[in-house]
Amino acid sequence: MLSKNIFNQDCQQCPRLANFLCDIKQQYPHYHALPVAPFGDANAQLLIVGLAPGMHGANATGRPFTGDYAGLLLYETLYEFGYSNQRLSEALDDGLTLKNCRITNAVKCLPPQNKPVGAEINQCNHYLAAELKTLPDTAVILALGTIAHQAVLKAYQLKASYAAFGHNALHNLNQGVFLVDSYHTSRYNMQTKRLTKAMFSDVFCTIGRVLDKTA
Repeated sequence: MLSKNIFNQDCQQCPRLANFLCDIKQQYPHYHALPVAPFGDANAQLLIVGLAPGMHGANATGRPFTGDYAGLLLYETLYEFGYSNQRLSEALDDGLTLKNCRITNAVKCLPPQNKPVGAEINQCNHYLAAELKTLPDTAVILALGTIAHQAVLKAYQLKASYAAFGHNALHNLNQGVFLVDSYHTSRYNMQTKRLTKAMFSDVFCTIGRVLDKTA
């Protein structure tokens, strides 16, 4: 059970998001349509931070990056690098487990048009900050996209200028923790080749090298 400092499924601190989820639940009664909890190993050295739940993915299933396009490459890569027991993440009851890895989001609720506003990102940041405090001394955070990258810096009370986002860039957060960036595994990024399978694998090679050094 996650501490309410890290995740609160009853959170309604962002009125726009709470009202939007209420509307979605009326349209899709079988959808989760609530804040989405982090998923994975409670003692993980690798924490993956996404932006927010997807409409027909995590918002529907209740698990990050599950049931939508953005999760296809992510979970396939996690499997290939030994972090997952399955290539696909389809539903809460599909038997998938993660090893030494956990997935969370900068914003725990589905935002309209998949675009949270700054105030919502800031409001949700205390949950991320609390989760980061549970990481072991030798940990790696993978930020999927610029907003996730900036949310991690904010959670560590670091200025945005401390580390510029760049695909496969490695940043030492000076707290025994490293931040690695990647373009988001979104359908748009994949279809435009901004992110390829090889590029994403390179990111996990970087993560592996860091964790090997701290082992």
